[in-house]
Amino acid sequence: MIRQGTLLREESPCYYIYRLTMDGRRQTGLVCLSSVHDYEQGRIRRHEFTRPEKEQDRINHITVTGVQTGNVFLAYPKDEGMDAIVDGIVDSAVPAYDFTAPDGIRHEVWMVADTDTVDDITRSFRERVPFTYIADGHHRAASAAKVRATLGQDAPPGADGFLTTLFPSDQLHIMDYNRVVRDLNGLTPERLLECLQEDFTVQTSPEPVRPARMHQFGMYLDGTWHMLEAKPGTFPEDPVGVLDVSVLSANVLGKWLGIADQRTDKRIDFVGGIRGLDELQARVDSGECAVAFSLHPVSIEQLFAIADTGNVMPPKSTWFEPKLRDGLLTHLIRD
Repeated sequence: MIRQGTLLREESPCYYIYRLTMDGRRQTGLVCLSSVHDYEQGRIRRHEFTRPEKEQDRINHITVTGVQTGNVFLAYPKDEGMDAIVDGIVDSAVPAYDFTAPDGIRHEVWMVADTDTVDDITRSFRERVPFTYIADGHHRAASAAKVRATLGQDAPPGADGFLTTLFPSDQLHIMDYNRVVRDLNGLTPERLLECLQEDFTVQTSPEPVRPARMHQFGMYLDGTWHMLEAKPGTFPEDPVGVLDVSVLSANVLGKWLGIADQRTDKRIDFVGGIRGLDELQARVDSGECAVAFSLHPVSIEQLFAIADTGNVMPPKSTWFEPKLRDGLLTHLIRD
């Protein structure tokens, strides 16, 4: 692809500004290399465990190709100074790329090659943003760090960083990340409803339930939607325990449906909010699954709080939209 001119390497170090537009909502981020050292030292904060097999797949990809094509999605607390720098670039230049992908997402990319502007961005970010947070791409970040460690003293300079796009927190959109379970762990639908009343108030709903607030859940069971409200005192108040994914895990999935580890149990599956509630209902109506649960999205403030305290969220807690486009921008770790 390089020989054919499909991929073009910049002649000098530069940044990119990357804007995504979905359903009229825009988010604009800075594309750069983030430091593997910063990741290892906790200045790039994480909130999820990774799975070894997924890490290995990305390690193999980087090692064989010598490039990082997957962009790690980082967030940072909104900063008006950084907003002003980014907005000034976008308002004064024509994007190098501007296209709408088949999924309807618009992608715009501006190149920032002016030396003074590059230096201004680097200095301002170091002064104003002490920490960044992985929003999406934990496996990509972990894989980049492990490739660098494996190469040791033979590592080329390019392996010291990994490809990232950094977005201010106020522009991000976290969607719900829902669950479907293949069976009821030996319970009948009637018995499950009885059991749930120990920790929840349960009401039937004539419409699909999209929870409007924390500690409210939708459940589609035996052809009927139900609204579940967690009762006070049935969950801990710590940053992780208070999450709806934790409440559901402890008081429904583990307690009644026998799912102890959501990362490994094949009886549970995860449905991103972009697919809508119809997808949950279809998975149950088809007989593939016995019950589905809709959740209220995690907030970016909750994500930051958990990462700041060194905790991790349960698996599949956050679904960010829109997604970064793989391969649009790449980083060569070796020449």
